[in-house]
Amino acid sequence: MKFTDTHIHLYSKEFEQDMPKLLEVANAAGVERFFIPNIDSSSIEGMLKLESAYPENCFPMMGLHPCSVKENWKAEMDIVENWLSKRKFAAVGEMGIDLYWDKTFIEEQKTVFIRQVELANQYSLPIVVHTRDSFEVTYELLRKTKKENPSGIFHCFTGNAEQAKRIIDMGFYIGIGGVVTFKNSGLDKSVAEIDLKNIVLETDAPYLAPVPFRGKRNEPVYLIKVAEKIAEIKKCSLEEVSLITSQNAGKIFNF
Repeated sequence: MKFTDTHIHLYSKEFEQDMPKLLEVANAAGVERFFIPNIDSSSIEGMLKLESAYPENCFPMMGLHPCSVKENWKAEMDIVENWLSKRKFAAVGEMGIDLYWDKTFIEEQKTVFIRQVELANQYSLPIVVHTRDSFEVTYELLRKTKKENPSGIFHCFTGNAEQAKRIIDMGFYIGIGGVVTFKNSGLDKSVAEIDLKNIVLETDAPYLAPVPFRGKRNEPVYLIKVAEKIAEIKKCSLEEVSLITSQNAGKIFNF
């Protein structure tokens, strides 16, 4: 079985001491592809070093995270645009709208969101969308500035089945991570209603470790725990989850 992690922050300082071992353990379990979201200018160097060290396993995105949209957002977007003009990336991301941490720059977040959709359309790349306390805002922005094919992923989905349907109807895939294993998240009920052909797997490591590791550092190999939970919910084999979610990731990222 082969698994694809569509969203993992492998450049995190939490992985500095044991990165080779973590990837070795993950690879042995069948987790072989890692798609790495950019956050802002501070994460680019570490992300590209991983790509150089593990070119068969690590695939970088380029984008500006909504929580990094501050006073200097124009300079940060210039850096994103420059990199996208120079070379190929797996996607434009991680991008989106976040109204959980800070609403100070909501209008700037919207401007940056629209610009990144335009860039993704220009370079024929998918987008990887962060939505926290912002589903309706994000949905309306995508209705106004439509994402052309390839579409992308709503990463770390925690919404309901109706929201999932609206995302899928726009051509996007649903990124499911460790939250699906949390007892009171309710995400299991949503996943039960989402066809496997619309789901991709992610860890978002080092964040959001699945049960029984909740509250600890999330690790690449824990993607298997997410896949096992989905297999339990869908009443299908782990092999089927592996095959279909990896095929879905391949359609998005063109591998």
